[in-house]
Amino acid sequence: MVLTGVNIGDFGIQDGKRKEKFIDLIRALDEIEGIERFRISSIEPNLLTNEAIEFVAQSKKFVPHFHIPLQSGSNTILRKMGRRYLRELYEDRVSKIKTLMPHCCIGVDVIVGFPGETDALFLETYQFLNELDISYLHVFTYSERANTRAVEMDGIVPIKKRNERSKMLRILSDKKKRKFYEENLGKTFTVLFEEDLEDGKMHGFTENYIRVAAKYDPILINELKTVTLNEINEQGTVEVIEPEIVYESH
Repeated sequence: MVLTGVNIGDFGIQDGKRKEKFIDLIRALDEIEGIERFRISSIEPNLLTNEAIEFVAQSKKFVPHFHIPLQSGSNTILRKMGRRYLRELYEDRVSKIKTLMPHCCIGVDVIVGFPGETDALFLETYQFLNELDISYLHVFTYSERANTRAVEMDGIVPIKKRNERSKMLRILSDKKKRKFYEENLGKTFTVLFEEDLEDGKMHGFTENYIRVAAKYDPILINELKTVTLNEINEQGTVEVIEPEIVYESH
């Protein structure tokens, strides 16, 4: 089960008043019988509390995977966007997660080409992301939208430059994901196999969001299996050592 929504970290606000907290929700869900995995979807860094991170680190059901929007690694651009956080807070959240869960997967949303993003400000973002211990990026190219403050801003970035920046960050994302996968080779994880077939192989995800490929076996679909990660194939997924699959009953 994936928890999703808009500003999910603000869960519990009713009629403008806070009646519950996000931590209350995930603590309650952790007690539910019959659901093996909970995954938290996109949650902004200012809403991802240390308390929630610490809870996930010791939870048996909430998996070690966070997707945390950044949008820009430049405080100048973050302020122009009207974000409720700065890069220092983001860096603190990543550090906290990795200290408690070194194997945790961290995904990042980032927007390139926002009005006013000069070459120097883009490089701030690139260097910030390059140095962060993150696992992959979701890169979005800014596009004008009617009735937004941004469309009235100065400093329009040419489309060609936006695309060039997007390409740079997607290449960086590939490198980050490859490094993360390599760090986990030889380790044992639990994979939830899905009905996701490609070239005669089925796929699934480890608890820390590594995409795994294995020989097709219909019995494995929607089952949790313990596997050892073997090697990264040409498609960028991880092959498992099939003889070491431990069949468990769920």
